[in-house]
Amino acid sequence: MSALAISAIVFACVFGGALLGMLFRAAVPQHHLSGESKDVVKLGMGLVATLAAMVLGLLIVSAKGSFDVQSRELTELAANVVLLDRLLAHYGSESGPARELLRGAVGSILETMWAESTGDPGSGSQLARHEALFDAIEKLSPKDDTQRSIHAQALRAVIDMGRTRWLMYEQRTTSVSPPLLLVVVLWLTVILASFGLYTPVNATVVGSLAVSALAVSGAIFLILEMHAPYSGVIQVSSGPLRAALAHLGQ
Repeated sequence: MSALAISAIVFACVFGGALLGMLFRAAVPQHHLSGESKDVVKLGMGLVATLAAMVLGLLIVSAKGSFDVQSRELTELAANVVLLDRLLAHYGSESGPARELLRGAVGSILETMWAESTGDPGSGSQLARHEALFDAIEKLSPKDDTQRSIHAQALRAVIDMGRTRWLMYEQRTTSVSPPLLLVVVLWLTVILASFGLYTPVNATVVGSLAVSALAVSGAIFLILEMHAPYSGVIQVSSGPLRAALAHLGQ
């Protein structure tokens, strides 16, 4: 289910809780709506609101941290691509086929990471391209100490590229825990239901509660979007990798 659909469901639940509280107001005995009862309910809901705010804040921080980590990994991958290409250029003309394979591998990463839903580096084309690149570099025959040094560094660079690529793939499969998200939404629904229970029914109150529910669903939307940084509205920029691709072969 998409982040937008889940956010819409959250909005319906939270705002529906507020409307339900307003409906229950007419059925609740009047002495239950006294000032003393209201104070006790406010204290209880204050505790729940504090817990909900803390958990929601932690979820946002965690999602933002995950997004930033994947952005840094993409930049690191782009840097390794350019480094590998320059190493192969300094190696000599024998590295020409390996440089072409490197360009093809980078183009394949760009196609799969942003154009497809999975971008699995273990898929046939992805794995074949990376292994072909590694084999092409491995088969180079250094003739002097300089080429031997460059050859060793190039092998390390291509291994680092593969490790980073797999790490990016594994991290993109992480998501928000459904039970945790469900508990937070339940807390928020109860809070807005208590608001509706002790407030008069008028357009201003309904509008205020609708805005509150919209803010909550917006926060959930941001959390879900940042946990899926290669699809949806909030995406990791492909700029570093495209810039690296543009420099290959120069």
